[in-house]
Amino acid sequence: MQMPKHMRGITLVELLIVVVIVAILTAVAFPNYRNFVIRAKRTEAKAALLKAATNQEKFYLQNQAFTGDLTRLGFSGPPFKSESGTYNLSVAPNPDWAVDFTVTATYTGTDSENAKCPTFKIDGRGNRTSPDGTYADCWTRKN
Repeated sequence: MQMPKHMRGITLVELLIVVVIVAILTAVAFPNYRNFVIRAKRTEAKAALLKAATNQEKFYLQNQAFTGDLTRLGFSGPPFKSESGTYNLSVAPNPDWAVDFTVTATYTGTDSENAKCPTFKIDGRGNRTSPDGTYADCWTRKN
């Protein structure tokens, strides 16, 4: 007895084709998603550093000195962390120049990002550096 057309199911070949297509899409999409997550973590660190630097300038205008206390700059802690806790934050006045400071964000993870961009720094003169001392490496890296 032949089944009506509307009751027929899918064949094994059709199912395997769908599985192969989904696997290919996943193989392409996952690395792109991972790179997006890494860039988002870096953006979070940069935003925290820029917030700390801006708040240091405000603090300096009111007190004629920079502070080494991140709570006075609007961060909660200790420990002082970025929004999602991916980076630890620290601030230190510059011992060589009394009217300067350095804010540092240090990556807390152990994945491949730790080898690429483990720290970001910004100082009171607006200099943005990364581990090797260049501006363009981690502050602008896309991958």
